[in-house]
Amino acid sequence: MPGAGRAAGVRRLRPQPSEEPPAQEEDQNLLLAAAYVSDAQYNRNVPFETSPRAIRLYYFYNHWTMQVAIYFFICVDLSLALFEEPALFPLPFLATSLAEVLCLTAFFGRLVHFAKVTPQMVFWKDTKNICIMVTIVLTLIDLIIYGSLEAVNVHSVRWSRALRPVFLINFPESRQIRRTFRSIRNTLPDILYVFLLFMFSVLMFSLMALKLFGDRMPAYNFNWWYCLYFITYTIINTYIFMSVFLAVVYNNYRKHLKNEIRKLAYLKRHKMIEAFNILKVKVGTEFVVMEAQWRRLAKVVAPHISSPHLELLLRISDEGQKGHVDKVNFLRLADLLNIQVVTINIRRHPLEDWMPRVYRSSASLLVQRMVQHRIFVWVYDVIILINAIFIALDERNPFISYAEWLFLSLYIIEILLKLYTYEPRAYFGRRQFWNWFDTLIIIAALVATVANTTIQSARKYNSQQILDIVLILRILRLLRIIVSIQRFRVIVTTLINIGPTILTFGGLVLVVYYVFAIIGMEAFHGKVRFSDPNFTSPDALVCGNPALKDSAFARDRYCKNNFNDLASSFIVLMELTVVNQWHILAGGFALVTHQAAKLYFIGFHIVVVILIVNIFIAFILEAFFVAYSLEKSEVETAIEKKIQELGVGIQEEEMQDGKLVDNVDAKDSGFSGDDGDNKRKDLKGLYFRIASKKYRTVDALLQQMFESEIAPEEEGPSLDEILNFSPGDLWKMMTIWNIQHDVKKFTPHIQMRKPGETTHGYKTKCSVQHVGPPHSCLWLLHARTAE
Repeated sequence: MPGAGRAAGVRRLRPQPSEEPPAQEEDQNLLLAAAYVSDAQYNRNVPFETSPRAIRLYYFYNHWTMQVAIYFFICVDLSLALFEEPALFPLPFLATSLAEVLCLTAFFGRLVHFAKVTPQMVFWKDTKNICIMVTIVLTLIDLIIYGSLEAVNVHSVRWSRALRPVFLINFPESRQIRRTFRSIRNTLPDILYVFLLFMFSVLMFSLMALKLFGDRMPAYNFNWWYCLYFITYTIINTYIFMSVFLAVVYNNYRKHLKNEIRKLAYLKRHKMIEAFNILKVKVGTEFVVMEAQWRRLAKVVAPHISSPHLELLLRISDEGQKGHVDKVNFLRLADLLNIQVVTINIRRHPLEDWMPRVYRSSASLLVQRMVQHRIFVWVYDVIILINAIFIALDERNPFISYAEWLFLSLYIIEILLKLYTYEPRAYFGRRQFWNWFDTLIIIAALVATVANTTIQSARKYNSQQILDIVLILRILRLLRIIVSIQRFRVIVTTLINIGPTILTFGGLVLVVYYVFAIIGMEAFHGKVRFSDPNFTSPDALVCGNPALKDSAFARDRYCKNNFNDLASSFIVLMELTVVNQWHILAGGFALVTHQAAKLYFIGFHIVVVILIVNIFIAFILEAFFVAYSLEKSEVETAIEKKIQELGVGIQEEEMQDGKLVDNVDAKDSGFSGDDGDNKRKDLKGLYFRIASKKYRTVDALLQQMFESEIAPEEEGPSLDEILNFSPGDLWKMMTIWNIQHDVKKFTPHIQMRKPGETTHGYKTKCSVQHVGPPHSCLWLLHARTAE
């Protein structure tokens, strides 16, 4: 059966009844199925042994404490460069070497743990594991050699420090960074031809410049027609070639990213099928998972899920209330658990209990309706805009000073009115960021204003600057106006979406920066020294190196831009990234070492500015395209539909200003009632809604897009086929699987045609021709012709 294959060395758990009691076997099968579902939920692709001991070790391997610990040691290992020579905070070599040995021990322990849960054949074929082991051995060798030479006062190079990012890249937890590196690696062959053509263009223009301007500098002073040369060079090499670079990088990055996501989608489907096959029983003519097993499985995978939330998901999976979950609905379990459903508890206002007559009076209800009305929000948005104008005016004007007190009073009134209208615990709920933000800013402004007025009256000190900072922070409320405008929401949503994934590119940039910083420190440290700007000694004027005399580097005082420690190196690399006086920096370090040092700066420019920055731009473009085009997933639609059917739905628009709050202390009531009133009574004030869509990551959106292309009943290729796919094979396989599904779907619209006959201008091996809706047979023709 497709999808039933396993990676080499992975064994299905099939304990003999004579060896273990049935109850224990059932628990072990449940843990194994939960491991598969958890892997599908978090997109983990770790082939693990299925023995009871290996499963327990695998759960411990994926525990959050283990992941935090390994990242802690990675951070410690990388930060050692701050304390090693050349150091920002010098420590003895013995201290840093012991810390590094401790980190290496932790890495080796993590690797051994991974080996205990992974089949031996898979472990030794994984290049990530080999890279980690080789790096550990090389680092120990380097430590021994360096320590031995230091003992006899012989200086040497700590070359293994540049290998430290290997641990950040190759541990399974860093799969996002590895995916980005794979995209870069796959993009290189295509970008190489564009780069060679670019270098040829630069060479041609260089030869022209050598002949034209060799003794005519500055050329423009000789003849203004020479400006045409520079204009042509700028247009061709700066604008055209850089745009082509971006186009090639974006096209290849997009292609390889989507192939990675497709592979993840198939792996996710495969793991869910494995979990289903472990727990399935036959009821009638089909295999299903019983309701009790489904509940236990969901609680193992998501132990903190509330009973109402679990009951809601069961209602979605067991639509007909048959007491079991079929295969198609079971395969959605990982997606159901990934979608955040907020459980909401509507609470009564304390004033309604303390003085119900006053709180329910007509005047009180009028105030509450006024505060709940949209116009109330608009009025305060206008007040914020006016306040922003007043902040920009001259603060020494007494009228402006009094106006600030007026605005502060209006903001305090706003908070008091909202606390009167909305239940306080709901208003200050965990997810009510804007309410917390407004309140803290108002309190800070009130304290600062009172303190400033008191100090001014004492004529001791003027703290207006403190007040200015607080008032400027107040302007951040304008973000609420931006979010409230429908046409701005997609842009704001995309910016929030790329936030978590920016960390992936942050890790990528950190790796590249770290390697170049270590190389730069070894090559250039001590060559340039910074002195106090007030020093006028000859040594200070040449940045501590006579080779820089009369150079632009020393003349423009770039002495602080050096590689004398890790922090300074990162700053120089950032300047090189934005191409800030690139020629001065490269020329200065070439003067103090050798002209070949310019190759270091050229290499950094190619890797970071041309490649990584363009990939970052490609990612932002893709994020915007996905955010603009993608709608709610099928699973989200099913959840929302069921919530509304049960009569316990709360729309996101109804969550304005903290009317409701997450029910952290909710009673575990189910949906035992049959009609709407009983359901609401059983829920005891609990309601549900889908969490805001703006918190979905770009990877999740892309995976949702491609999972929608896989038919619910389709199992896809086997695991071995998925793991061995090249990007081209994956695309072709995806196309063929879609065609087979569509051919079945559109059978009434298909007429048979002999293989080899020409169809739509293509000679094909396809034995069918679409004469109905123009669908996927043409795709197959393209795929076959490409062969």
